[in-house]
Amino acid sequence: MNDIHSSFAQQGLVRPRDERVLGGVASGLGRRFGIAPWPARILFVLLLMVIPGSQILIYPILWILMPSEHSAPVAATYQGPAPSQVA
Repeated sequence: MNDIHSSFAQQGLVRPRDERVLGGVASGLGRRFGIAPWPARILFVLLLMVIPGSQILIYPILWILMPSEHSAPVAATYQGPAPSQVA
């Protein structure tokens, strides 16, 4: 499960601490694709309405697979130089 979480975190798919309504899945997807939280939620709901019942499966699965912003692996989210290389 940690491999999945670190893979999602490397791709920028994390559930943010702020801007959550339920689990932060739609907000995290919006952040990843450069969309504000509320339009991202509306788009997410509209897309899930295309296939009836999909929201019952997709949202909880993404909630489980997407790591929370504070629990994302530090190495995967850190973009600067390694601490040992800082002078």
